[in-house]
Amino acid sequence: MATYLLLHGAGSDSSYWQFVAPGLRALGHEVVAPDLPCDDDAAGLVDYAGVALDAVGDRADLILVAQSMAGFLVPLVCARVPVRLVVLVAAMVPAEGESPGDWWSNTGQVAARRELDEREGRDPDAEFDPVTTFLHDLPPDVLTAALADGARRQSDTPFERRLPMPAWPDVPTRFLLCRGDRFLPADFQRRMVRERLGITPDEMDGGHLPALARPQELVERLEVYRAAVG
Repeated sequence: MATYLLLHGAGSDSSYWQFVAPGLRALGHEVVAPDLPCDDDAAGLVDYAGVALDAVGDRADLILVAQSMAGFLVPLVCARVPVRLVVLVAAMVPAEGESPGDWWSNTGQVAARRELDEREGRDPDAEFDPVTTFLHDLPPDVLTAALADGARRQSDTPFERRLPMPAWPDVPTRFLLCRGDRFLPADFQRRMVRERLGITPDEMDGGHLPALARPQELVERLEVYRAAVG
């Protein structure tokens, strides 16, 4: 069996994986899902990766699953420990030598998100609403709990601190995009993945947070990827 290292995205914590982790454990896998230091203004991406590595310890046979902003951690983690497979889920993909703060303009994410909002009838200049952008496809009970818990504050430090990224690791990599993603639009992700990873992403329905909206499907897809690398 494998060890799944599950890394959540910005403004979140390990509870993002609350429905996925039990499904993987039920299949006999070990699951490590650390709380990254999102709200610590002293912490940059190297510190985030350090937290992930500390959580892994001496575990082996790692499958690294990175959601959204955690895509930046993949090259940093893979440089320190052997990783059998990387699975990116609606994730940001850094280019070699790129600092995280430059990612938005380099990839064209802002324009792509604006174009999607206009095409689907949302005001691109409206005040940020987490339900509209991130939580729109959650089951009602999960949505209620998410709104009650609120989001963690996300520090700007990882994007403000200059950190030219290493090259993408020589590790089998799969990318899973969500066709209803309003933060990283599907067309944007298809282009980014093709240009930066040279692969064609796999696709599923739903928005930016599939571990909350469609956890069983996500577990099944992770297991397909794991089996494919042997």
